[in-house]
Amino acid sequence: MESRNQPTSILTKIIVGGISILIADLLLKGVVLDSWVTGFILAGVIILINFTIKPIFIILTLPVTLITFGLFLLVINALVVLIAAYFIPGFSVDGFWWALGFAIVLSLINGIFGVNMNSK
Repeated sequence: MESRNQPTSILTKIIVGGISILIADLLLKGVVLDSWVTGFILAGVIILINFTIKPIFIILTLPVTLITFGLFLLVINALVVLIAAYFIPGFSVDGFWWALGFAIVLSLINGIFGVNMNSK
């Protein structure tokens, strides 16, 4: 019997993340993807940002995160989406609130699939 504690491979995270991004694109009108390939590239970029830049954001905003009981992490997730939108030419978000909604929908879909794009 397989344990749930085993780390998910990076390829699995990109595939499931790409599918999640494609679903979130269908659900939110303020988020636009040019193609399905862009969705999978975006998944890889979000994973890369989550491993590099996001921990710095979390450390720098720790007091605010503690005061808001962790809700400020949603803002950090929205910033990750906006950073990814800046670097990926075929992906656009119509503002902060759409990025926040996209981050929430993406987290919910990934939770259903059982994949966490934030952990190693």
